[in-house]
Amino acid sequence: MPTPTASTAPPTTAGPSLWRHRNFMRLWGGEAGAQIGSELGFLAMPVLAIVLLGAGEVEVGLLGAAGTLAFLVVGLPAGAWIDRARKKPIMMRANAVRVLAFAAIPVLWWVGVLEIWHLFVFAGIVGVATVFFDVAYQSYIPVLVPRERIADANGKLESTAQLAGVGGPAVGGVLLTVVQAPVLMAATAATYLGSLIMLSTIRDDEVARPRADRRPLRLEIAEGLRFVFGNRLLRAITLCTASTNFFATLGFTMLPLLVLRDLGLGPEIFGLATAVGAIGGIIGAVIAARVGALVGEGTIIPVSALLCGVGLVPLALMPALPDIAIPLLMLGQALGAIAVLVYNIAQVSFRQRICPVPLLGRMNASIRFVVWGVMPIAGVLSGVLAGWMGIPALLWISTAGVVLGSLFVLLSPLLMMRRLPESDDRHAPAE
Repeated sequence: MPTPTASTAPPTTAGPSLWRHRNFMRLWGGEAGAQIGSELGFLAMPVLAIVLLGAGEVEVGLLGAAGTLAFLVVGLPAGAWIDRARKKPIMMRANAVRVLAFAAIPVLWWVGVLEIWHLFVFAGIVGVATVFFDVAYQSYIPVLVPRERIADANGKLESTAQLAGVGGPAVGGVLLTVVQAPVLMAATAATYLGSLIMLSTIRDDEVARPRADRRPLRLEIAEGLRFVFGNRLLRAITLCTASTNFFATLGFTMLPLLVLRDLGLGPEIFGLATAVGAIGGIIGAVIAARVGALVGEGTIIPVSALLCGVGLVPLALMPALPDIAIPLLMLGQALGAIAVLVYNIAQVSFRQRICPVPLLGRMNASIRFVVWGVMPIAGVLSGVLAGWMGIPALLWISTAGVVLGSLFVLLSPLLMMRRLPESDDRHAPAE
């Protein structure tokens, strides 16, 4: 395995602008549409479960778990498979599966046979497709664009995701006042179809790894895990993200139930608050690179991780202060989104820079296995704990856990690092 060394020169931004990078622009355009659809689906799924199907704490918890269970079940082998294959066809197949799954929900509703267990099944199917798409997607960026443009590409993609996060929930909230949630599911299917078409127009020179170079799957999976947990900085980031995701999922899984049922605010308010949160995400995406340069590439990671916990405080205060629940919901969503976006852009760009290309899929899958694999466990536990202790107490446990999770990076060398290391040779095979 190549030994990472600290760079002594500032990162270059030389090279052709991504605005003139035809393949990236097609990827970006397709993802913009899919992100809008994803936001519509994210808003519509809990509304459909709670308002139309009468889901309670346990059902909402199981629904959240179903959507992320695939990261725990197939996350590790997916990374090894993706490292062996071309990334674009994998993403296209994943989008095709998501089109069919989201299109099936309104069909079942229109014929009057939709039940809550159908949502569990389709959430699980979409989750498997998302595992393959997301791991391939993060591994595809360094294949598609020059190394010096990776952070720029991630920033553009994250900014678009947050713009979609503003428009999607806002439009969705308005639409839910005149149409029902299954209609938004149909719109989500249409946006994934658009993304599939845009991906099909991309031309790249990536080739599948020759069969002669492949080893047993278990050895390749183990190599990815060793790379992640053998690097002190990656290990700290992975443990921080995993603990943050676990405790955040405990609280956020029950947030729609709190807003829609207990506080009675309605789908349109939930959509508007989500849109306001996405505005915070746009701010985070725009300022991430500048703040990182000002504070330090390493320092910004623990600072933003701590701020993720701070953003949960307004949400935890909502049950005690119902008269100002709406501004608290918007404030919490916005603060959390700013912190999460700054954190994600900084640490994902670092991961892509430090990892050799042949290991990208396994590195991303190993990290996703840990940081997303805890989420289905937290989703199930969320429903159980909310039924036992109530949602207000659960929100405070969630907030405290996220703050404590930031200690993994606050107590690591990242806090004092202005420059992060890079791989000596990104194309060298791991030893």
